[in-house]
Amino acid sequence: MKINRILLSAALVVVALVVQVSVLARLQLPGAVPDLVLLTVVALALVYGHVSGALIGFGAGLLADLAPPADHAVGRYALVLCVIGYVAGLFRPEKGQLRSASGPMAVVVAAAVGTTLLYAGVGALVGDTAARHVGLGFLLFTAALYDLLLAPFTVPLIMALARRVDNDPLAETSSAGDVSSGWLSSGTGLRIGAQRSGLRVKAARSRATRAGRIKGVKRL
Repeated sequence: MKINRILLSAALVVVALVVQVSVLARLQLPGAVPDLVLLTVVALALVYGHVSGALIGFGAGLLADLAPPADHAVGRYALVLCVIGYVAGLFRPEKGQLRSASGPMAVVVAAAVGTTLLYAGVGALVGDTAARHVGLGFLLFTAALYDLLLAPFTVPLIMALARRVDNDPLAETSSAGDVSSGWLSSGTGLRIGAQRSGLRVKAARSRATRAGRIKGVKRL
């Protein structure tokens, strides 16, 4: 990964973790907690791809494992976010072009559901049955709902910031350039066509004039 990607990703993950622990976790919402760290990982993975997404997810999950008041084994959330970051990076838009918001939102919902399932599955392997007491179905619903409501305010901003820092122009800019070049080329074609038609008219007039002169000479 590039240095600017590492610095930006680390800063965004730290800010997201601080906000999640100090603000979102204290809201006492029913069911799951809005996962701002997950949304940050997903947004960066959609810009940088699956390899960078896996690395960012592992680092973000490891920080979440070590941040208080974490009550689970270290490495558990790192493994989950590593997998989620890799999978989310596979859905990176081609050339960075976002044709609609439905694609990233679908990735967010799938990531929220997948994170909850993987976290509960890894917990079951190590003997953590907390998800059973709360209700896995309710956790899945609330996790997807909270992250989906929070995503429009975070994911587009993080993706735009990541592209700007990475000096990666948006596909809309390039497409606009293509459109403008297309207009320029079409305008040039019209000008060339007009010039050609003008030359043809002039040639036709000169021919008519010459023919008239020849006929006049014959009449004399």
